[in-house]
Amino acid sequence: MAKIATSDQLEFETQGIGKPMKASEAPASNKTSSKSTAARDQRETAESMASKQKEIAVSEFFAKNRHLLGFDNPRKALLTTVKEAVDNALDACEEAGILPEIWVKIEALNGGSKTPSALPPEKPSKKKKDNQPSLIEATNPELAQPVAPSIANATRFRVTVRDNGPGIVRAQIPNVFGRLLYGSKFHRLRMSRGQQGIGISAAGMYGLLTTGQSVQIVSRTGKKKPAHRFELQIDTLKNRAEIIVDQEVSSWTLENLPYVEGGPEGQEMERGTEVTITLEAKFQRGRASVDEYLEQTAIANPHAFIHWIAPDGVTRDFPREVLEVPPSPQAIKPHPYGVELGVLIRMLKETDHKHLGAFLQEEFSRVSSKVAKEICEKAGLSTNTWCTQVAREEADRLHAAIQDTKIIAPPTDCLVPIGPQQILKGLLKEIKAEFYTAETREPAVYRGNPFQIEVGIAYGGNLPVEDQARVIRFANRVPLLYQPSACCITKSVIDTNWRNYGLSQPRSGQPEGPLIIFVHMASVWVPFTSESKEAIADYDEIRKEIKLAIQECGRKLNTYIRRRQRIAREGQRRHIFEKYIGEVVMACDKMATIDAKKLYAQLQEVAKMRTATADVQFDEDGNPIRPTPGAGRLEGDDNVVVIESAVSDAAEAATEEVLEPETDEAKPTRKNAKAKSKGSKSQNDLFADTEAA
Repeated sequence: MAKIATSDQLEFETQGIGKPMKASEAPASNKTSSKSTAARDQRETAESMASKQKEIAVSEFFAKNRHLLGFDNPRKALLTTVKEAVDNALDACEEAGILPEIWVKIEALNGGSKTPSALPPEKPSKKKKDNQPSLIEATNPELAQPVAPSIANATRFRVTVRDNGPGIVRAQIPNVFGRLLYGSKFHRLRMSRGQQGIGISAAGMYGLLTTGQSVQIVSRTGKKKPAHRFELQIDTLKNRAEIIVDQEVSSWTLENLPYVEGGPEGQEMERGTEVTITLEAKFQRGRASVDEYLEQTAIANPHAFIHWIAPDGVTRDFPREVLEVPPSPQAIKPHPYGVELGVLIRMLKETDHKHLGAFLQEEFSRVSSKVAKEICEKAGLSTNTWCTQVAREEADRLHAAIQDTKIIAPPTDCLVPIGPQQILKGLLKEIKAEFYTAETREPAVYRGNPFQIEVGIAYGGNLPVEDQARVIRFANRVPLLYQPSACCITKSVIDTNWRNYGLSQPRSGQPEGPLIIFVHMASVWVPFTSESKEAIADYDEIRKEIKLAIQECGRKLNTYIRRRQRIAREGQRRHIFEKYIGEVVMACDKMATIDAKKLYAQLQEVAKMRTATADVQFDEDGNPIRPTPGAGRLEGDDNVVVIESAVSDAAEAATEEVLEPETDEAKPTRKNAKAKSKGSKSQNDLFADTEAA
């Protein structure tokens, strides 16, 4: 049977495609594809893979994973750069016993005018805006400044941060600013803002990667010593600094910010450090911005004076409220409860002590000779056992014996909490509210690391009534502006039952109302969730202490709210009494001959006496108290402050105002008296007749 060729086959045969080809006639593309297929089929061998393996520098790793350090978007990169520089400046000043004074300046390099311009009002939108007002802007609307379009569209900025600290010696400047994981704080157990030695050098590396420009540093260690100026670039392959410029500076003045050779004359900088970084970034105001970071830094550090110059020319100062430098924390030795097995084995190998008893007493805190003997006996060892002869199995028994032995908590002189009085001063300085309270818990321990929790509350005043409560988080006096939902502080606030304290709270949510919650954790080692130090890990011990501190402040807030409600009720009663006094006087006058004016005054005194609660303030225990003149502080509790703000005055005017006989010239000012009824008008006439009588 003959095969019938299809139309496609006929077309191929006509073009010669369907005919068989010789090997020599094969196209070159087929030869190339066969070679690439053969190359793909080749597999790696152990030797070829070994030839490609090499060490990765830590700087090279973070250059490719910059998001781990907080440089995952332009706006956050600008905040992280300022944050790292300011934190280092505060640490250096406090360690040297110097009251910090810090200058922060950001300049837009590819924007327009530096003068703030008035922007047309935006159309209302139902969508949630990204640039919500910061904490201070929400309570002080006059401080909210729009960003000019030329600055909002700028993509390259120069960040300069200067301090009046002790300065940095010339030989260490390249290492401090040009190497990652280089510093003096990683191996010591004491409270400090920086921990890892990454931050400021990572900011310089980010600036180099995005703009190609060097980091500029000027530092001076004394009035009689010269200032040194460096320009550095970090070599990411070697984790070393490449020095571009190294020179001595003859003159360095306060007005020369950022430093320019031959800058303006003025007051000489006796000591300090200035760092300038150029980077790709974006400047915005609102939440999680540079403005909010500096605002919250001023709250947690009332002893610091901060000068802030924004890229649009807006300047603002955060003056200091405390004239004392916080005491310097003391470094402590590791606590036995916080040492893991691998670390214990390494310490046994590296110790200079020969015997196990001396090793336990000298290398750890809170281990006496008696405790060391008890640990060794439980592990089946002797205090005279040589450390070099302790094998892995014996080290395992030693580690288990440490956990089974009762050892007192580590010393707490390594912590320097802010303190309730300083928290109140910081809140009073930056937040306009009417009720303030603060508490500092006793030190506690997690994984052998001591920590301390502090909580402050600001309520009422100019705070927005219908919004959720604002939670401002701090770790070692440093604001935490990102990842609130992943932080132990936020989870503790949500877990607290705020309905018990007179506030509304949605299910699994934060409380609602005019409330700001300040939470600070001080520790020798804050358990951050990542290298960017944005959220605190959720440990049961930490969450418990936060909730207890919140509850202490919540009870005082509840007392204040209940007393306010009681005063309001008594004020309403007084208003009702005084409303009908005139009618009672007129009725009595018709029934008998009386002195109407005298009776009116007597009834007013009775109304005041029966509603005297409206004029009384109470402390947290319900006892009548008397405000300290001028300060607004309540006697009986130094950690509670009440300020009679404009909002609370208006509320009191509606409930506590003593009504006087109203005439045509003196109109009522109460909110509930704006719309008068006919009965109240006749009452005015009655008052007038009574006064005439």
